[in-house]
Amino acid sequence: MRSRLEEKQRGTALGTRPAPLATDQLFNAGHAEAYWQQATRCVDLVRRKVAEVDRPFTGACPEELKEHFAGIDLDAPLGELRPALEELERVYLDDAVYFHHPRYVAHLNCPIVLPGILAEAILSPINSSLDTFDQSAGGTFIEQSLIDWTADRIGLGQDADGVFTSGGTQSNLMALMIARDHHGASLADHGGNKHEGLPADYRRLRILGSEVSHFSLQKSAAILGLGYQAVMPVACDAHYRMDPTALKARLEECLAMELIPIAVVATAGTTDFGSIDPLEEIAALCREHGIWLHVDAAYGGGLLCSPRYRHRLAGIEHADSVTIDYHKTFFQPVSCSAFLVRRRSDLRHVTHHADYLNPLCQAEAGTPDQVNKSLQTTKRFDALKLWLTLRIMGAEALGEMFERVIDLAGEAHAELARHPEVEVLLEPPMSTLVFRYRLAGLTEAELDELNAYVRSALSRRGEAVIAATRVGGRRYLKFTLLNPDTRLEDLTAIVERIVNHGRDWCEAQAPARAAAS
Repeated sequence: MRSRLEEKQRGTALGTRPAPLATDQLFNAGHAEAYWQQATRCVDLVRRKVAEVDRPFTGACPEELKEHFAGIDLDAPLGELRPALEELERVYLDDAVYFHHPRYVAHLNCPIVLPGILAEAILSPINSSLDTFDQSAGGTFIEQSLIDWTADRIGLGQDADGVFTSGGTQSNLMALMIARDHHGASLADHGGNKHEGLPADYRRLRILGSEVSHFSLQKSAAILGLGYQAVMPVACDAHYRMDPTALKARLEECLAMELIPIAVVATAGTTDFGSIDPLEEIAALCREHGIWLHVDAAYGGGLLCSPRYRHRLAGIEHADSVTIDYHKTFFQPVSCSAFLVRRRSDLRHVTHHADYLNPLCQAEAGTPDQVNKSLQTTKRFDALKLWLTLRIMGAEALGEMFERVIDLAGEAHAELARHPEVEVLLEPPMSTLVFRYRLAGLTEAELDELNAYVRSALSRRGEAVIAATRVGGRRYLKFTLLNPDTRLEDLTAIVERIVNHGRDWCEAQAPARAAAS
């Protein structure tokens, strides 16, 4: 039997008159009222779902969710909004993971502020593309104003520049690409990577980051043609911060082995621990050796708005480039991020002029085309979300929200440290707590299995969504706190459920353990 698509294509080939175009679904002045009515129905659906959510997740497993899609034929449109929304509710909203719930404490997903959501309602229908000025006009200046504002908060100086990106991974890729090409441009016998490809010594290039830095360093090295082996891990101290003494030794090792360190990546807020590397000391070593310093502040960037905790980023002003994720600790909808450089001229490494889009003559005339600074061509107007947030709420309000979750992490650490069946790894540097449920008499392998079970049980029952990681090869649990509405009683309730599930697991395993002994 032919599919609907095959029948449609066959009919067209035989000269059958095609169906009229569905231009009534185009957004334009003639359909402004339809847009308003349908958008209102969508907003009302979300309002109703959020109002009735009583847990962060239903606990549905992949096999159960997959069944919802079995009978859906994407070549058979439903024809109108009502049945489409009913279907969407069933296949997505009913089992969505709701980050705004106070017992979602898993990953670096923040609840989002209303101005950011309202900005989405403006930027999506207007659909500006921020690659060239003639597609965005005022949008270009909004994005540039926010780049300048962020650079000023960091302290990068008057020559700083940057561009909005899709997230920290893209920003880190840009940083390492520019560091690589900055090295290539410095070689007397090489015409630059853009024109001649990688230099002959590219296999000796090295990127140094702490042993708990983000995995995007390895991904970037592979994409850039350097390979995973180009990333050299640097040992951390007891607080999971890059050890400057270990960095110094690594740099000396590079010299001894005739390797070429082209960048050091310091982290201001590691994913697992929230730890902030000693930026001042690392910057001094980079200056001494003439090495590019990139600071990955995707997580910790929100401290720029915090009067009480801004000092934890001391030294970030010495960076050659910086990653900031506004969709983490600035409480913005995904995606909303930026990449910044100390010297705007360094962005030339990502520039290519096309006569049909951003000709050189436009740049020479001063036209501000953002594509000249970006890995992306088409670019969403994500900057509007942060703009509207700052114009309505102000930066201090964002900082206070982040301070609240940092304070909560400290309170929760004190509670966990007193619990006889909880092993806390370290005092939280920011808003992340790493710990595990531990009972005496269990082996390390059994503790790994126990903590894996506990996390799964919490999620499956919809009681809470928490994260997990491995430290020293052992399995730990993790609270990532980004919700200012989460309270200490929410966390203590989760811990109580962890203990109950842990004891249930031990009771279930008791006969097998007794037989084995």
